[in-house]
Amino acid sequence: MTISLFNLFRPAIFALDPETGHGLALRALQAMPEAAKRRAARHAPSLAINIAGLDFPSPVGVAAGFDKDAEVPDALLALGFGFTEVGSITPLPQSGNPKPRLFRLSEDQAVINRMGFNNKGAQSALARLEARQAKARAGIVGVNIGANKDASDRIADYAQMAQIMTPVANYLAVNVSSPNTPGLRALQDEAALTALIDGVIAARDEIAMPSPPPIFLKVAPDLEASDIDAIARIAIDKKLGALIVSNTTITRPDLASRHAGEAGGLSGAPLRAMALQRLRDFRKATGGNVPLIGVGGIATAEHAWERIRAGASLVQLYSAMVYHGPGLGAQISNGLAQLMARDGFTSLADAVGSE
Repeated sequence: MTISLFNLFRPAIFALDPETGHGLALRALQAMPEAAKRRAARHAPSLAINIAGLDFPSPVGVAAGFDKDAEVPDALLALGFGFTEVGSITPLPQSGNPKPRLFRLSEDQAVINRMGFNNKGAQSALARLEARQAKARAGIVGVNIGANKDASDRIADYAQMAQIMTPVANYLAVNVSSPNTPGLRALQDEAALTALIDGVIAARDEIAMPSPPPIFLKVAPDLEASDIDAIARIAIDKKLGALIVSNTTITRPDLASRHAGEAGGLSGAPLRAMALQRLRDFRKATGGNVPLIGVGGIATAEHAWERIRAGASLVQLYSAMVYHGPGLGAQISNGLAQLMARDGFTSLADAVGSE
């Protein structure tokens, strides 16, 4: 769905509650003709970059949360995203938190969600990803893995998810930073995170593959300096493929919307400055030795370019798509290529961290 087409339907979509509107967007993408889904999007050669052994045709991807159950990855890739991340997916299906749990803050170009890892479970997503694999579909699709809310051993849940998804994922994203599953962020503690990453690596490596998927770690923006240093040490020591910086925030800057007081994670424009600062913090803490993926408040090519110059090798969108539609990925990619040329860069890798 192009931006102009989305703008045509936006008043009708915004007349619906946000979760119903999101479901409608997914159904529209599912209805995309198969021939269109197979059509590879064209990206400027200058946008290509290799991260963790994966060749990304563009650094602009879809963040986890948009396509929770791996229902539309090929439609998103065909629309012009360089990669997409499905999930978060848990071993067993779960309904998530009570509704309403998703709120548009239009005055702030923001979203608050307290979804709670609602998804149809590992086996449902696995069947779709296996079907995609059987069709030899091109394009990078990462799988964001989580633990069930009532799991007695959450590390075991992550390990199980790694084992299930390793054969069908281009990368595994370990999500320990959602604020909507009680106690989940405690797994960012150094000892707990070390045990978790060790468990995920061991489970992944039980599956015999010539090139096992790299492991990415998604972190919260609400971190102290000591947390950042500890996570950076673990990422370097465990040779993680990338750090995804960052998830939604539980803090509340000045907001104009009547939904400003809703509980949950805040994303969108108000997160931009915080997410950019956390990216710079992790760039410094890792010494540039771990690739970074910038997420949070990115809505334009200029925002993406700022994140890349600050140290991000890749960027991801979600909340901006609520306001501008899934055609935004292609628009930002095209704009990035122009900004690179303007500033004299012919290689995206050379631009990373060049501020």
